[in-house]
Amino acid sequence: MAAVRPAGQSGDRLRITEIFHSIQGEADAIGWRTVFVRLTGCPLRCIWCDTEYSFHGGDWHTVDDILAEVASYGACHVCVTGGEPLAQKRCIPLLARLCDAGYEVSLETSGALDISAVDPRVRKVMDLKAPDSGESARNLWTNLAYLLSHDQVKIVIASRADYEWARGVLAEHAIDRRCMVLFSPVHGAVQPRELAEWIIADRLPVRFQLQLHKLLWNDAPGH
Repeated sequence: MAAVRPAGQSGDRLRITEIFHSIQGEADAIGWRTVFVRLTGCPLRCIWCDTEYSFHGGDWHTVDDILAEVASYGACHVCVTGGEPLAQKRCIPLLARLCDAGYEVSLETSGALDISAVDPRVRKVMDLKAPDSGESARNLWTNLAYLLSHDQVKIVIASRADYEWARGVLAEHAIDRRCMVLFSPVHGAVQPRELAEWIIADRLPVRFQLQLHKLLWNDAPGH
C-alpha cells in the first residue's frame, strides 16, 4: 500500500508567505503592475535583509491554486520571490507553469542556489552577495554560466568596500557582457547620490537602481 502524504506535504504544493498585487520596484520590469508570489524560507541571513518575515511560517498552496490567484489580478507580469524561492524544489515547475500560462515571469534569487534548471523563458534576477551582507561566501559562481541575455545580476552595496568588491567582480567575470548588471544601495548605509557618483567616476557598465517600492511603501508587507 502506498504511503499517504501528510496534509501540506504533497509534491504539488509550495509554502507561500504571501501573494500580492503591486508595482515592480526594481530590475528591468520596474514600474510594471506585477503579481508577486513570495515563497517561504531562506538559507541565507543577509545583514540588510528586508524580508525576514518570509523566513518562517507561510501556508501550503497547490500550484493550481497559486495560478488561480495570480490570474485573478489580471496582470501580465509575475515575480516569484522570497526568501529564497529556489530553496523549495517545486519552485522550478511553478516557474514553468507560469510561463506556459503566458506571463512575463521573473525570479528573484540569491545566487547561492543552482539556477541551471530554471526555465529559460524566466528572467532571472540573481544577487551576488557583497562582503557586508555577511553571506558573500555563499555565492555560487558556477551560476554565471547559466545567465542569459535577458537576465540580470544585482549587487546590493552597503559601503565603499562593497563597491570596490563589486567593481572587481564585474571586471574579473565580465558580467556586463552576459547580461544587465544592477548596483543598488542599502537604504541608510550608502547615500544613493554617493553610489551614483562612484559609478559615473569609474564609468562602469552598470545600471544604478533605487528600489521603487521602498520609496512608495517603505517596505510594508504586501507591497
